[in-house]
Amino acid sequence: MLFKPILAGRDGPRLTEILQIASRFGLDTILARLGLTQREEGGDKLQQSNAQPTRTRLALEELGPTFIKLGQILATRGDLLAPDWIAELEKLHSQTPTLPFVDLRPAVVAALGEGPEAAFLSFDPEPLAAASIAQVHRATLHDGRKVVLKIQRPGIRPKMEADLRLIAQAAKIVEAVSVEARRFQPVAMMRQLTAAVLEELDFTNEGRNADRLRSDFAHEPRVAVPEIHWEWSCETLLVMDYVEGIAPRDPEALLAIGIDPNAIAALGAEIVLDMVLINGRFHGDPHPGNLLCLPGNRIALLDMGMIGHVSPRRRQEFIAFTQSLTSADPAQLADVLLVWSAGSEVPRERVVEAAERLVARHGGGRLLLSAMVADFLPLMREQGLLMPPDLLLIFKALITIDGVLTAIAPGFDLSSAMQGAATKVAAAKLSPEHWLPILTSLAWEISKVTDDAPRLLRAVIQRLEENSSAARAYSDPSLFISQAGNRIALAIVTGLALIAGALLLIR
Repeated sequence: MLFKPILAGRDGPRLTEILQIASRFGLDTILARLGLTQREEGGDKLQQSNAQPTRTRLALEELGPTFIKLGQILATRGDLLAPDWIAELEKLHSQTPTLPFVDLRPAVVAALGEGPEAAFLSFDPEPLAAASIAQVHRATLHDGRKVVLKIQRPGIRPKMEADLRLIAQAAKIVEAVSVEARRFQPVAMMRQLTAAVLEELDFTNEGRNADRLRSDFAHEPRVAVPEIHWEWSCETLLVMDYVEGIAPRDPEALLAIGIDPNAIAALGAEIVLDMVLINGRFHGDPHPGNLLCLPGNRIALLDMGMIGHVSPRRRQEFIAFTQSLTSADPAQLADVLLVWSAGSEVPRERVVEAAERLVARHGGGRLLLSAMVADFLPLMREQGLLMPPDLLLIFKALITIDGVLTAIAPGFDLSSAMQGAATKVAAAKLSPEHWLPILTSLAWEISKVTDDAPRLLRAVIQRLEENSSAARAYSDPSLFISQAGNRIALAIVTGLALIAGALLLIR
């Protein structure tokens, strides 16, 4: 066994538990193929089982939150895994039973500095919800506001850190010995997993994410993000406003309380597309459990543990991707795919072929996002193209919200909303808010040029004096000096004119 040296170390008991669970769910063959264990006699028999993706998903759920998070990351990799695996891994969720509050009380007292009965006007020891990392309880502040406490399960961090160490070791072994698995880039995926787990274990990260998203939508009264009560919050405890609403699952249930499903669908699309294409910061998992519909056709965003970030360059690429499909332009699509697959060493001809096939299937007219992605990612896998992880999270978020919105408003067209969002992005680039920081930076650079102008003129004169041949190239050396000074002056005046004009436009 390649893990044998670890069995005597601090993570040995956990490794033994992992291997036992893997064996119980019939995953010995997978481990052997990855080079993590020795192949045993008869191990190939499970290769013929159609239930292998299901067995893997069940094993990951039993192994706990670190492995669930790993499976959720793999569920975004349609460019690597076959559709049956993706469909199964997308079912991953925690089925952790609730803990009696007496087991959580010491951690709550340590976080608050006092018992919850003293810190709050009222506290409900019965859990509102439970997950593998935390449990949620309701409470009331002394000013009467309703809040919820997200309490980290005791002892969860050491176990997850041990899992991360073991998975990191496994990733190194797999990348070294398995050609089949090397394409998955397991070490890079492990870095992504580690970052995600460590961020999720520190609840202050989720709190800051909530504050940022609330700031992003401060101008939009139809969007609510629960306020974080930082005086009670820390790494293991998060206290936030309690929001009462209904999940966007059943259009009839929404209509029964006066909420218009079509208005919610339009707003949901606008929210997600604004997050991805304009704000550059988006909710990575907008499923119905993380969204609430409120009276007045409003939406509340919950659970900010998984937040994606989109660079301005990536936003432009994504817009170009969708526009190349709606305009049926395989050349533009190929250009985008070449950027996205940089480093995969796939010949350009194969990328162009992939673009042409995708445009032939989905180009022109209405873009059905879910159907397009269902074709797109397997096509990338077939052509040997790897997609950037941040891009895959964008696709996952859009497919998730597309499924939510079409469930409550059948026929809703997310692709049409995406075109509107692209127009909004273009308009944003013409706004004063977009240009002001650019112009400020330009003014700073020009001010440095004006400060350096005398030095630059002296350097020109010195250069002419040191190089008589350069001076002789001009019939009148003083003319050369004059021209140099004129160029510098012209650059300064032009820059100042640009700034002045822009400031007039902003006013």
